Amino acid sequence: MTAPFIPVLLGSDVNVYGMARSFHEAYGQFGVTSYAIAKKALGATSHSKIVKVAVVEPDLEEDEVFVKTLVRFAEEHQNGKKLLLVPCGDNYIKLLVRNQDALRDYYTFSCIDEPLLMQLSIKENFYKVCTDHGFLFPQTTTCSAENYKDITLPFDFPVIIKPSNSVAYWNCTFPHKKKVFLANNKEEFDAILEAIYGSSYQDHLILQEYIPGEDSQMRVMNCYCGKDKKVKLIALGHALLEEQSPEGIGSYAAIINTVDRRLANQMREFLEDIGYVGFANFDMKLDPRDGKYKLFEMNLRQGRSSYFVTAAGYNLATFLVNDLILNQPMGCVIAEEPVLWSLIPKRLIFKYVHDEELKEQARELIKDHLFVRSFDYEPDLSIQRRIYFLKNQLNYVKKYKK
Repeated sequence: MTAPFIPVLLGSDVNVYGMARSFHEAYGQFGVTSYAIAKKALGATSHSKIVKVAVVEPDLEEDEVFVKTLVRFAEEHQNGKKLLLVPCGDNYIKLLVRNQDALRDYYTFSCIDEPLLMQLSIKENFYKVCTDHGFLFPQTTTCSAENYKDITLPFDFPVIIKPSNSVAYWNCTFPHKKKVFLANNKEEFDAILEAIYGSSYQDHLILQEYIPGEDSQMRVMNCYCGKDKKVKLIALGHALLEEQSPEGIGSYAAIINTVDRRLANQMREFLEDIGYVGFANFDMKLDPRDGKYKLFEMNLRQGRSSYFVTAAGYNLATFLVNDLILNQPMGCVIAEEPVLWSLIPKRLIFKYVHDEELKEQARELIKDHLFVRSFDYEPDLSIQRRIYFLKNQLNYVKKYKK
């Protein structure tokens, strides 16, 4: 028996590998391997047996090229099976939303409409939605390319600086670029804004008060909403560490699955109220000053760390397949089973995490064989993948030391 579908993943990064591993764990015995279509090939999916980077198209972010590339792939690969399309990056989400009507005859996928995309993906708009639904977020203001030199901040330093339009920012370049900046004083603030607006990025910037606390104050929530616009999965991750490279700031390196039912119910009401479908990923921080969560952003996809949900026993791929392929009715599952997920070596967790209670939890999970790393997947550890995994782990040691 073979599965009646083929996963087609947009991208080639660690998020794509995590989804490919989820599909392979759930359906590999039925002959399922994933295909990836991407702007460029990355090491995370190289030399893999569970995902084949089938198309690399440098101009994939152009709407016409995006549609033509996906239609051509579909015509060559359908073979009587449904093509289950899964975007794994902000740029691919926006492309799919804009071009969904042109692709409906070729692919099965979950997708919101463009007005909702604009409401949720542009951070100024998203914070207005947060206010309407009772979510707290850091004190926030914005600046533009026209007024950034004259901006007056309504809060004190340090200040977080990040793009309102993440896709436009992803495509710009300038020296010492970071995913998110922290300005400790006015001099740093002015220099960062000059650097950003000296690049091709000319959209708004989000300026926020800094919420104190270490990486372990961060939380990440992953949800899946079915085509009936009802929430089917809620999983909350307690971050232990974030990545430490300029491009990786704000990305999680180690997570323990946890539960907060009050927060889960609030998020469920929010997603169902706005009529959301598909995966959603939320970043937030527990503010030690008042003990309340402050929401940072919403990603309209599963996050790059979302494999922790599959690792805990709630396979992300099965929620997609049950909903979109098998049309199975599903209730709402809150992920409760604990796991320690990591992209980094164990020793880095115990070297750089300062919270002794968290470290003790990590030790217990490792002792109970509940420690999982996305790239450490035995069915896919060819010689090339083993070499990549080893280099990847050594690189993390160097990054944290630096």
